[in-house]
Amino acid sequence: MSAILSADDLNDFISPGVACIKPIETLPVQKEETSNAYEVTTEEKAAASQPPPPASISLTDCLACSGCVTSAEAVLVSLQSHTEVLTTLDKYRSLRALWQTQNGTNGVANGCGHNGTSSAINGSQNETEGKLFVASVSPQTRASLAAVFNVSEVEAGNMISQLLSGPNGLRTSSNKGSDFTWVIDTNAVREACLVAAADEVTNALSPTAAKASPQPGSEGAIDTIPKAPILTSACPGWICYAEKTHPYVLPHLSRLKSPQALTGTLVKSVLSERYHVHPSQIWHLAIMPCFDKKLEASRGELTSAAWLPSYNQSEEKIRDTDCVITARELLHLAAARGINFANLPRSPLSQSDRIPFPDPKLDAFLFPSSRRKNQSVAAGPSGGYLYHILQTYQAQNPGSLISVVRGRNADVVEYSVVQGSETIIKAARFYGFRNIQNLVRRLKPARASRLPGGKTGVSRKPGGAGAAGEGVKDYAYVEVMACPGGCTNGGGQVKVQEVEEVRVYEGIQKANGDAPAPKPGPKEQKEWLARVDEAYFSGTDSGDETGNNASTNGHASEDIVDGISRSHMKDIMAHWSHITGVDQQKLIYTSYIKVESDVGKKKQSDMERVAGLAVTAGGGW
Repeated sequence: MSAILSADDLNDFISPGVACIKPIETLPVQKEETSNAYEVTTEEKAAASQPPPPASISLTDCLACSGCVTSAEAVLVSLQSHTEVLTTLDKYRSLRALWQTQNGTNGVANGCGHNGTSSAINGSQNETEGKLFVASVSPQTRASLAAVFNVSEVEAGNMISQLLSGPNGLRTSSNKGSDFTWVIDTNAVREACLVAAADEVTNALSPTAAKASPQPGSEGAIDTIPKAPILTSACPGWICYAEKTHPYVLPHLSRLKSPQALTGTLVKSVLSERYHVHPSQIWHLAIMPCFDKKLEASRGELTSAAWLPSYNQSEEKIRDTDCVITARELLHLAAARGINFANLPRSPLSQSDRIPFPDPKLDAFLFPSSRRKNQSVAAGPSGGYLYHILQTYQAQNPGSLISVVRGRNADVVEYSVVQGSETIIKAARFYGFRNIQNLVRRLKPARASRLPGGKTGVSRKPGGAGAAGEGVKDYAYVEVMACPGGCTNGGGQVKVQEVEEVRVYEGIQKANGDAPAPKPGPKEQKEWLARVDEAYFSGTDSGDETGNNASTNGHASEDIVDGISRSHMKDIMAHWSHITGVDQQKLIYTSYIKVESDVGKKKQSDMERVAGLAVTAGGGW
């Protein structure tokens, strides 16, 4: 009987028959056993026995369903929470504390003592000795908290750093006195992502790439140049949707890692090499606007197996990002430790207590003396991939202009870089699943006619009209994000209906008596998102903006695009590859796979399944 319970027979995919919250099929009306065939039916009974209205599935029902998420993925996501952060801090002592205790100085941490290593941890893989805690924070998260507490985005970032690394933060209530050695602004790594994204588009549009076609089954491989139009890959909700429901778009997905993933790879690869510690002793926490980022952190492609030179198949894969929490969960984190987030200092941490990153060049890159700016309103709230690519082409073509045409709604916009009557490049922005569905439908390959001599795709024309009536296949790049309005509207952000509760709890607003607060409607939700966006786009001190608009008039230096030096970013990435001994491709890019499911397929009955197992060799019967 052991074969019947074999692991080979398990299917992890949750099919709609089990998990769909609103199945399309309507169950047949069950006849009562006591019904009499000769009974006279009155009008009242006839009306009551009318068949129910047809079932319908809205987009909200679909996104609330777990049918496209495996049970394993659901478990992996649930394990990432503020509770996991606190448990880990209580279980392991910070390696920074160990270094300071053993050496009385930051010399070892600076890479200056004992040949850059600590004798206590040199080459060790014993996780009980401690961990090096590193956090990365997205600007969208800072903007959400800034709107809640009526502070600037800069001040919100300082409050987060004070919580994670400050003297009155998490370390005061940790069993081991552990806290985070570094808190990284993902805007730093985002700049490297933007430069790499522009290069990816240039390579994809080259004549050589146009003639190349990937081998069957390798459409999502890391070393395959994506096909135009290239689709943004920084949104894990969109990637999950594409891999499981529309695998034909995999050749179009950008191979570039997201800022979260790239930050995780950077800190683990550099710190493990410089400190000679195993990647498992480096714990990376990402604070993001979206719950789907937890799913991204669980991807097998984003682990040490992709870049660790000494990795072998028998080793456990170590995630590049160990845990992801959101803005709301960050407040739960503070509350669980009895820390009033609103009372945290709004000033930056003292530089005298900061441990430099163990490479001077990367330290200056990750922690610059002048704060990096968020992007302009035109770049959008989702990282600005599309706008940076447009500005790159504009800088390469002096005198060119960026044309903007709004689509059928605010989340669909078409862009063109034009010079006179010539269109140099076309791109678009599609936010929200409703618009994404229209996009992928137009990218679907034409269906070959089954009739001899018939035309291809007669019943469905791919590449249909886009935002301004053009075909989507004319685009070179499409910025795709699952959330309407972009990343500032992520599922993990503080929602408008939660703002009053948070403010009352933090003591910055009195409770509304006994009268319940009116439930916010669409108008209030829109106004709240506008406040978060305002905090996001105003996240720059006025003194830091000098020279950052040099590339917006079409006459800027080709190397400087929106204040970002392309040559400097490429030098940083080359330096990273050099000091770790890992090829840039393994550090910066990733891959995607088609996910098979049994949805819509005919399933074997239990009798057929058991009979099939019984006749196999070693079936146990």
